[in-house]
Amino acid sequence: MNEFITTVEDEAGERIDKFLSEELIDRSRSFLQKLIKEQYVKVNGKPVKSSYRLISGDLVCILFPEPERPNIAAENILLNILYEDDDIIVVNKPKQMVVHPAPGHYSGTLVNALLYHCQDNLSGINGSLRPGIVHRIDMDTTGSLVICKNDAAHQSLSAQLKNHSIHRVYEAVVHGNLKEETGLINAPIGRHPTERKKMSTLAKNGREAVTHYRVLERFGNFTYIQCRLETGRTHQIRVHMASIGHPLLGDLVYGPKKCPFPKLLGQTLHAKTLGFLHPKTGEYVEFTAPLPDYFTNLVGKLRINSE
Repeated sequence: MNEFITTVEDEAGERIDKFLSEELIDRSRSFLQKLIKEQYVKVNGKPVKSSYRLISGDLVCILFPEPERPNIAAENILLNILYEDDDIIVVNKPKQMVVHPAPGHYSGTLVNALLYHCQDNLSGINGSLRPGIVHRIDMDTTGSLVICKNDAAHQSLSAQLKNHSIHRVYEAVVHGNLKEETGLINAPIGRHPTERKKMSTLAKNGREAVTHYRVLERFGNFTYIQCRLETGRTHQIRVHMASIGHPLLGDLVYGPKKCPFPKLLGQTLHAKTLGFLHPKTGEYVEFTAPLPDYFTNLVGKLRINSE
């Protein structure tokens, strides 16, 4: 079994389930609550409830049970592989592909494809439905994603995500003409106060979220931009750009309910560049996913229309 031990410092007064979900960003809060309920989590050597409020100096220990063997089907789905070795695999995820199985999506996901390609060589830290998955991008977001083949690699990448040291650059097309050439959005993101499937900068207990953006090209009513993430909150770029009045083109959740280009199938967002320290060698590695055809075709049309 894997073990995680930490000492509480500045988090005194915080619920233990919230504290652990922030410490272990690759684990869902519900998964951690399950571990707490099954007494895999102890504070100062004793089991606690999810509602336990931490005290400065508390010693928190989690003993992770051996992961269940995935009960989801391996599927022979073609992967666009940017890089692969014994520890990691970096893929260029296509549009309309869900990263891991969830209600309504138990087949055709990236995990189904990875189970076929990697067989048993995927980390088990994140449970049976998310083997190897250390971070995610939305179903309609394309681009680079790193998957871990063993637990050591998973722990290394998780730590880098927590420390905000992973280099992540996205490209997007947004509504409107941005006033500035560059900008920074520093606005905490949390669950929307009334619409639970959405995220918002208006949440009471939002977590730090920082996005840098710069203009690549202007098309009158639309702007082609590049975004660099300091943090990696759910829907971060989509929420941040919408919060300043420039939602992503095609984003029917945070933008206009009717898209002027109905064939887009969701937001125009591409995870272009991903850089991090290799979990085994410690050397910095960087990967770039080429823009998908729909994106380059769209930019071409916008360029012609704005002339």
